[in-house]
Amino acid sequence: MSPRITELEVTDIRFPTSLQLDGSDAMNPDPDYSAAYVALRTDDPTVEGYGFTFTIGRGNDVAAAAIRALAPYVVGRPAPRTAADLGTVYRDLTHDSQLRWLGPEKGVMHMAAGAVVNAAWDLAARRAGQPVWRFLAGMSPEELVGLVDFRYLTDALTPDEALEILRAAEPGRAERAARLLAEGYPGYATSPGWLGYDDGKLVRLAKEAVTDGFTQIKLKVGADLDDDVRRLRLAREAVGPGIRIAVDANQRWDVAEAVRWMQALAPFDPYWIEEPTSPDDILAHAAIRRAQPARVATGEHVANRVMFKQLLQAGAVDVVQIDAARVAGVNENLAILLLAAKYGVPVCPHAGGVGLCELVQHLAMFDYVGVSGAWEDRAIEYVDHLHEHFEDPVVLRAGRYRAPEAPGFSARMLEDSVAAHRYPDGPVWQEQTPSAAPPERTGDTAHRTTN
Repeated sequence: MSPRITELEVTDIRFPTSLQLDGSDAMNPDPDYSAAYVALRTDDPTVEGYGFTFTIGRGNDVAAAAIRALAPYVVGRPAPRTAADLGTVYRDLTHDSQLRWLGPEKGVMHMAAGAVVNAAWDLAARRAGQPVWRFLAGMSPEELVGLVDFRYLTDALTPDEALEILRAAEPGRAERAARLLAEGYPGYATSPGWLGYDDGKLVRLAKEAVTDGFTQIKLKVGADLDDDVRRLRLAREAVGPGIRIAVDANQRWDVAEAVRWMQALAPFDPYWIEEPTSPDDILAHAAIRRAQPARVATGEHVANRVMFKQLLQAGAVDVVQIDAARVAGVNENLAILLLAAKYGVPVCPHAGGVGLCELVQHLAMFDYVGVSGAWEDRAIEYVDHLHEHFEDPVVLRAGRYRAPEAPGFSARMLEDSVAAHRYPDGPVWQEQTPSAAPPERTGDTAHRTTN
């Protein structure tokens, strides 16, 4: 008999990264990288799955509560194994009318659905004995299309068009998978560019990134124009003319301010401007793209496949940045990959945070093997934070992500790390001074629902 899901466990895990200003930017000056962490247990102790949604501290308990609200949709059902099973899980989690009212298909509830959907993918890939990127690459074009919710998309992408894209990529899958295993997938380094770092640290980390084999780095901008001009000049002098430097404003600007700022930075040849304005404002992105020389990139806060569709339809974006934990998991990210392929726009995933590099590498690698068939002008963001807390952490060599070979979604955290960083009662948080630790909250830090 197939095992059944018996338990949904949610744990509030936080890391005090604000103490060193790791992750600091113009909009988020004091992030504590956090995960509302999901474990799906079954009546077979060898069958389980893990997932999470990422936050930056306060609010992680809200995300955890939203995940708990989804327990009735998974507890008691057979553990997923096939594409059809995973399509059903995704639809059940995103189509409940009363929960959907909170979005619809956006915000904390949608991110919660993504955490559970991704845990289901981890579970199914573990059962198959394959990493998620290979698990996806082993599915037929028809199975893959069946994973996607095409509602609201057919004016831009129909199921038949998606089938055509996937069938065109199918003959080269084995060759591209072999190349991926041999060479790895390109990455780019964000670690040098946090706004809280002083100039000396910026220059040192930028040079180290080039030494480590990265051909692109990224700097945070948007707090002070004079500071940004100085920092970008220093970075360009440190890495030379042959290295791409992307910049990221984290939604800081209105249109006119974005144009003025990017024109001032233009002498240093910024490769793209990321999140220049509100992630919901398609027309503003289009206007910024027209009025200054850098490419426009966005996606880490884009709420769903419909917003990505509009960005592409409006010619508002040059680089699509999927996020493994922002939308409703693998299924919705597959829809976005297909939209990007239809419009011929490269995908450079957002990563960093807690475990986002671990997750999104699978999606980018599957895009190369099974959807776009390309990695030119594509790279996965890399941030050298917190990987040591994962059972199957990312591995980079010479600026490239090595393809994961362990079964699953690389989402499982080490038990000692979970225990140490559980909020607010884990020892890491008990050791924080009142001024350093976020406000305490009441209520359980872990919740189990059984059937």
